[in-house]
Amino acid sequence: MLSNQSKYAIRAVLYLAVKSSIDNKLSSKTVANIIEVPAPFLAKIFQTLSKEKIILSVKGPNGGFYLGKKEQSKNILNIIQCIDGLDSFSSCFIGLPKCSDENPCAIHHVAAPCRDSLLRELTERTIGEFAKDTKEGKSFIFLK
Repeated sequence: MLSNQSKYAIRAVLYLAVKSSIDNKLSSKTVANIIEVPAPFLAKIFQTLSKEKIILSVKGPNGGFYLGKKEQSKNILNIIQCIDGLDSFSSCFIGLPKCSDENPCAIHHVAAPCRDSLLRELTERTIGEFAKDTKEGKSFIFLK
């Protein structure tokens, strides 16, 4: 459902939410090494996320990327929308061109409620809330 680019973006943003601050900015290379994603790929992702104000960046010798309180109040769906768009959430799970409640595919009535529940959680819960779960050891963003 999500591209690797969106998956990397979510992991990286959550890592920034857990580990960065205005006083502790992180380079994209540092984050890429820790969460085990290709550094050049993550650098491009960070440029996109920074341009869309999902993460903050500062240039220069003490520069890097971080999340402020405003950015932590955004949701995971904001990240996905920035990277992939939201078309994958409205398309048919098995790829039919015109699947809907009125014209359902064979698994529509199973897939649609799951999709709707996922969308609701990714919209209602903030990046900060997901980061809190990680800080408390309830979830993980890398497995080192």
